[in-house]
Amino acid sequence: MPNSPVAKVVRWASLFFSGVFAGFLVSVLVLELSLRGFDRHVYTQVRQVELDSLDKLAVFTLLPALITTALLVAFTFKASGRTPWLTLMALTLLVGILALTLVINMPINADQLDWNAQAPPGDWATVRDHWQIAHGVRTGAAVLAFGALIANATETSHGTRQATPMSPHDGLPAASEDSPLHQRT
Repeated sequence: MPNSPVAKVVRWASLFFSGVFAGFLVSVLVLELSLRGFDRHVYTQVRQVELDSLDKLAVFTLLPALITTALLVAFTFKASGRTPWLTLMALTLLVGILALTLVINMPINADQLDWNAQAPPGDWATVRDHWQIAHGVRTGAAVLAFGALIANATETSHGTRQATPMSPHDGLPAASEDSPLHQRT
C-alpha cells in the first residue's frame, strides 16, 4: 500500500465508514432480536420508526465504505503490483452486502412502510424472519469486512511480517557469563 497522504486518508476513511456501518448493523440486529419477544403491533410500529431515517444512515456509511475500499484496492495494486487480498475480501463482502440489501432487505422495507400498525398482515412473522436472517448475514459480512480492513491497516503499518514464526526464546535476554545457566554450557 502506498504511504502517500492521499492513500493514508483513503485507508482511514475506509476504516471509518466500514466501522461505523458495521456498528450500525450490529445495533439494528440487537434491536431486531429484542423485538422478537413482542407482538405484531409493537413490531410494526418499531419497524416503521426504524425505517424513518435508519436507511439514510445505511446509505451514508455503506456507499463511502464501498468507494474508499475500492480505491484502497486500486492504490495498492497500482503501487505494488500485488493483489491486496484482505482489502479485496473486504470489498467483496461490502459488494455482497449491497446486493443482499437491494434484493432482500429494501423490498421488505418498502413493503413494511405500508403496513398498518393496528392490523399488520397475517404473514408478518415470516416477513420479519426473512428480513432478520438477511440482516444477520449482512451484519456478519460487515463485521468481517471491517476486521479485514483492520488487519490490512495493521499489516501495512508494521510493514511486511516475518516469514518464519518466532521461537519461544526470541526476544528473551541472553544469560550473563556468570549466571548458573551460562556456566552449565
